[in-house]
Amino acid sequence: MNKPKFKFLVALAMLVIAPAAIYAQKLSPEEQKIVAYIDSHSGDAITLLEKVTNIESPTEDLAGVKNVGMVFGDEFKALGMTVKWLDMPVEMKRAGHLVAETTGSSGKRILLLGHVDTVLRGEKYRREGDRVFGTGTGDMKGGDVVIVQALRALNAAGVLKKSQIIVMLTGDEESSGKPKEISRGPMIEAAKRSTAALSFEGAVLNTATVGRRGASGWTLEVDAKTGHSGQIFKESMGDGAIFEASRIINEFREKLGHEKYLTFNPSLFLGGTTVTTAGSDGSASGKTNVVPAKVVVHGDLRFISEEQKEAARKTMSEIATKNLPGSTAKITFEDGIPAMSPTDGNYSLLKQLDQVSRDLNAGPVEALDPGERGAGDVAYVSGIVPGLDGLGIGGGRNAHSAGESASLDNLPMLTKRAALLIYRLTR
Repeated sequence: MNKPKFKFLVALAMLVIAPAAIYAQKLSPEEQKIVAYIDSHSGDAITLLEKVTNIESPTEDLAGVKNVGMVFGDEFKALGMTVKWLDMPVEMKRAGHLVAETTGSSGKRILLLGHVDTVLRGEKYRREGDRVFGTGTGDMKGGDVVIVQALRALNAAGVLKKSQIIVMLTGDEESSGKPKEISRGPMIEAAKRSTAALSFEGAVLNTATVGRRGASGWTLEVDAKTGHSGQIFKESMGDGAIFEASRIINEFREKLGHEKYLTFNPSLFLGGTTVTTAGSDGSASGKTNVVPAKVVVHGDLRFISEEQKEAARKTMSEIATKNLPGSTAKITFEDGIPAMSPTDGNYSLLKQLDQVSRDLNAGPVEALDPGERGAGDVAYVSGIVPGLDGLGIGGGRNAHSAGESASLDNLPMLTKRAALLIYRLTR
């Protein structure tokens, strides 16, 4: 071989080896073992994802939800973790939750959160190149697989046994059982024993979630005088229930519609001479020559903090009680999922994840705008411990609808990031 060609090949080899050498310099020997395991066992993660995706588990299918939980339970048992299934009371019509815990006593205790239920009954797993399709692939069986694969890597590196980790995979995240004190009680108790909570909803590009808006419900009921339509607007009759409800809803929009991170959605509006409602369903009847006597409106309210929620409720209540002639109104509120407010503790976790990502040569990780993420389980513990979400599988599309899918091309890197973050937090 001539000398110029030899020098070129050496230079080319150095270009390939140099990043790996820098990569290795930033990681401890244990971390290098964790990374190596994930690189060499990516097929195992995909196999597990296919298996659990093909088990239908909409929230109301109690047997299906528990079956998915048992598959993951077997994985955690194989890692030497203690595993138990927490059944919910029969009247709640919810399957329960899977809890797995390491038996170590060193380092800080970390709570890892996922869920095994889906919204829809679903489509079976199929793969097209680096994209996988099927109900739950992105939301969030893919995230559960990231948890398993990360802990497998920690175990292979010999660092899992001594750590303190609690995994909780809920069976009703998509439709939480009531009362919440029972359905989320075990999660809250686990958080009280932990230092931080990491949740594995799908990753959004190179971001992580430091804040998620909460979600609650409201019901507006308007009653008004009724009679011949020719008398509407007269002092003796008033404006009718539909005009009054419309005024109230429009004032909500005018006074609160531009507040950052606050949204409210009137999703069901029924008005007429008579109205009946049953949950999210209802019916109304009326005649064009009769002033409407009744309106019922159901809606949701989303917020970034308890303070924002309470302030919005106060404004909505004030608007609802200043009524047009001949009508009265009342608004009631129902708590749902609390907000995960962005806190210094959450940003501290993000900083550590960002450092892990940079050490892996995967680039920086930024905070996702809280307005881009809906409500989620991690919010129930966000007032107890710092938390981070969006650590699961990436490239999710069409969640809660037909054609749900996720991407496999960055699954190994996202798993490495999660595994090293867990490792560093538990040292």
